[in-house]
Amino acid sequence: MGHHAPDGGEGLNPEGRPEPGGEAELEAKPNTVRDAGEGSAALERGRILFAGPCAYVVSAARIEQLPASGVAEVAFAGRSNVGKSSLVNALTGRRTLAKTSVTPGRTQQLNFFDLGGRLMLVDLPGYGYARAPKARVEAWSRVVEDYLAGRPPLRRALLLIDSRHGVKDIDRRIMAMLNRAAVAYQVVLTKADKITASALVERTSALDAELRTQPAAHPEVIATSVRTGAGIDILRASLAALSTWTADTSDISTPAR
Repeated sequence: MGHHAPDGGEGLNPEGRPEPGGEAELEAKPNTVRDAGEGSAALERGRILFAGPCAYVVSAARIEQLPASGVAEVAFAGRSNVGKSSLVNALTGRRTLAKTSVTPGRTQQLNFFDLGGRLMLVDLPGYGYARAPKARVEAWSRVVEDYLAGRPPLRRALLLIDSRHGVKDIDRRIMAMLNRAAVAYQVVLTKADKITASALVERTSALDAELRTQPAAHPEVIATSVRTGAGIDILRASLAALSTWTADTSDISTPAR
């Protein structure tokens, strides 16, 4: 996997390397869609899709509460406090579409958001920690696993991994379940601004090697930062490719940033 290097000298130290936390350092971090040769057309298609209509549909605590859906779905899965709701908000350019909390485990249902009938985003409860009775946690964990393993419209699961901590055993359990169910999934690193460029390169390289052994894994990792916006346009383009919708500038309402 290649890595994007900055063209200019702004934000570089005297040795020509990115200053920690600077714009140049963020540009130097892995950027999979650009590295893979995705052009401006794909990025624009993603921008238009996520700038269009987006509405909350329903929250489901049981499988029978899942909405009927004729459009492709993308699920956001990951450990509690990995930043799933924040990433949904960043993708859509809306600060409060998905509820966020500083308390891990507050999302306790499957929350569905419709992008104008073109793509459905599904914010799943986090796994690994929750401030709720054990029986309730086990119940919604079963719902999440049943959804991931048996939802026909599900085109891809995004497995969110905190850049600072990397893959944990509980993430690997989810990966194994998705492999068994033959559900395609893609790893998305969150909070990429919280570690140095070199640490992110090492983290991504290790993930690349591990994902090559996983039959259902998408081969590319996307590193994102909600705070800086890094990787958000790349992820929009990747998800837009899952929709059969054809971009039209007349579809634009509020620009996604």
